[in-house]
Order: sequence, then C-alpha cells, then structure tokens
Amino acid sequence: MTRRRQIYEGKAKILYEGPEPGTLIQYFKDDATAFNAQKKGTISGKGVLNNRISEHVFTMLSTIGIPTHFIRRLNMREQLVRQVEIIPIEVVVRNVAAGSISKRFGIEEGTMLPRTIIEYYYKDDSLGDPLVTDEHIAAFGWASQEEMHDIADMAIRVNDFMAGMFAGVGIRLIDFKLEFGRLFDGDYSRVILADEISPDGCRLWDMKTGDKMDKDRFRRDLGGEVEAYQEVARRLGLLTEDESAVLDLEEHRKARGKDKPAEG
Repeated sequence: MTRRRQIYEGKAKILYEGPEPGTLIQYFKDDATAFNAQKKGTISGKGVLNNRISEHVFTMLSTIGIPTHFIRRLNMREQLVRQVEIIPIEVVVRNVAAGSISKRFGIEEGTMLPRTIIEYYYKDDSLGDPLVTDEHIAAFGWASQEEMHDIADMAIRVNDFMAGMFAGVGIRLIDFKLEFGRLFDGDYSRVILADEISPDGCRLWDMKTGDKMDKDRFRRDLGGEVEAYQEVARRLGLLTEDESAVLDLEEHRKARGKDKPAEG
C-alpha cells in the first residue's frame, strides 16, 4: 500500500492521510513508553499484535452499538479509520485496584473495587496527564455535558462487554483506558470511540495465576512482554500462521542482535 502524507505521530502509532476525505491510516509501531514517555523501549512485534487485538475489540463493540472510528484492517500494521477531532480526555475505567489508584489510596493491588470507577485525565504529557473532574472539563470547555454523558455511558457499556469477553478466555480485566473523538457531519457532531484498545492500554491478568499480560510487564521490568501480548491474541483466536511466523522472526532477529559480540 502506498504510504501517504504523515498527519501525526504519537508514542505508539502514526497517522497518515487516508485514501478518501475523512479517513486516516493508523499505523501501529513497536515503540513502548511508560510514565508519560519518561521510559522508552521497543517490544518487537507489538504493533502487529495491537493492530489485530484492537481490530477484534472494535469490531465486536460495533455489534453492540458502540460507534467507533474503525473501518477495516488494511494489513498487519495498518488500519483504515475515520478522522475525528480527539477530545483531550483519557477515560480510565477501573474494576480492580492497580497502578495509580492503589498508590493514591493505599489499596492493595488486586483488591476488587466496591463498584466500577470512571476517572478522567487531561491529555498532556508535559503536565503528567493530571487527574481532572467533570467540573474541570466543563469549565475549560474540553467537552460538553451531553458529550460527557455519552462518554460515560459508552465507557460502562464497553467495560461490561470487555469484562465478559476476556473472562471467557481466562483473563481478568483490571482496568483500561479509552479515548473518544468528535465525528463531524456538517454542523453536527457526535462522539465516537477512537484510538485503540490493546494490552498497551489495558491491565489484563491471567485469572488462574494472576500473571500480568499487558504493558505493566514493560513498566515494571518484568520481561516477557511479547509473549504476554501474543498470549492475549492467541486466546482471542486472532493470530494467523503468517503473523505468528513474522513475530517469531522478529524475536529471532532481536535475540541475535543482543547476542552479537561488541565490535572494536
């Protein structure tokens, strides 16, 4: 596929001009970041895995009436998506205490929360993506009250669906991040789900062992990131033989690179 003009490059993806007006090509990178890009690295094959997992989740969500920017997967690393105006709010849905909420409130990781909690963070790496309230969002005009109502409603529906989907393959959905955007039709706009849903933005624990199957393996230097992402994709029945072969080849090349003797 001919590469088009680059529109934007983020920490994990690149957006290119799409083949038709109102569309973009979303390319998934192998770059890995944590702690608002303070920690950086590479997870070989992550882009291939996240592309497949996100495609599957967005496709399944559309069957329950969740509007998304996803149109179709183009190849192993690219998707065709609708162009939206991203709302500068990260929506975090929490079912089980982990990460920052454990630190803030002194709750042991793995503790089931009394109820599902939705948190909002202002998207700005230079500020550390600060936690914000509905009052901040309304006061600074980041989203309207109607938009926030739609966002909260969709977030709960996504959580209910994904919790069941992952439980069906032996994975516990701890928490996850969502992003939303405005899709314009003349003067009218509506909020739809955007970005991606993958182990990059979800905490996923094996239901039997409690093993982490997400980017926490990178954040906490646990190792086995590729294997964890692959296991999520395999349990969901997503990896083709070609994709598995490519991922194995990338891992082999990475291992050979590490084993090379230093020159000089």
